[in-house]
Amino acid sequence: MGIIKTKNLIYEYIRRDDEGNVEDIVKAVDDVSINIHAGEFIAILGHNGSGKSTLAKHMNAILNPTEGTIWVDGKDTSNEENIWDIRQAAGMVFQNPDNQIIGQVVEEDVGFGPENMGIPTKQIWERVEESLKAVGMYKYCKFSPNKLSGGQKQRVSIAGVLAMHPKCIILDEPTAMLDPNGRKDVIRAVRALNDVEKVTVILITHYMEETIYADRVFVMDNGKVAMEGTPKEIFSQVERLKELRLDVPQVTLLAHELSRQGLNLPAGILTTAELVEAMQKQGYLRA
Repeated sequence: MGIIKTKNLIYEYIRRDDEGNVEDIVKAVDDVSINIHAGEFIAILGHNGSGKSTLAKHMNAILNPTEGTIWVDGKDTSNEENIWDIRQAAGMVFQNPDNQIIGQVVEEDVGFGPENMGIPTKQIWERVEESLKAVGMYKYCKFSPNKLSGGQKQRVSIAGVLAMHPKCIILDEPTAMLDPNGRKDVIRAVRALNDVEKVTVILITHYMEETIYADRVFVMDNGKVAMEGTPKEIFSQVERLKELRLDVPQVTLLAHELSRQGLNLPAGILTTAELVEAMQKQGYLRA
């Protein structure tokens, strides 16, 4: 079993009127079965309302399934006795870092989680230092979070989760409120956690460029997994992604359009370097 596994997972939002009568039932997650292995970098894509954030909230036991099962680190999330262990194994980072930062000083905020876990003081400060270094924020340890940019705050939020030594970090659209530079900084930090620290990363996003280094990509639509594969496999299907109301990385779209104009280029080009190399190989550009 993977670190996170779902089987026939269903979650329904129920809307009621003022008298408590059911007005509407929406299946936000509809019969989803996935298996995520330890150490993987997983990206989950989907337009607004596709169910990706609702699925993410199941991975930290914030929500419990209407039907089906989800296991986190081998533990069933519907069993209340497992909740503490599940939330230690799977940390969650949300869109707005201001909703997660509570300390007056960066290092105090990062140490808050381990302190609640009863970790000895000496180990807490060791974890604070290693976590801030892992996200490139150690030099700001004495700063007030109010003095930080949005991207820096989000990296502090990630460090706060990392300090609890989770096996898995779920990031629910962590760059949605950031500018392009902030987005790059956060994604760079997330990739480093996966590459160097071997933390399992599950990234929920609607920014296509953030997914190109993932091991696998799941694309959701109407609560279901509509596509699954490597980034190259997913982004080779430009027309299918358009049907699902999703964009593709700009360089992928450029290569796709050039291919439609008759250039012999491979499908699923993800980076500018790949495009240049492919065009040089075919003699369209000089090396």
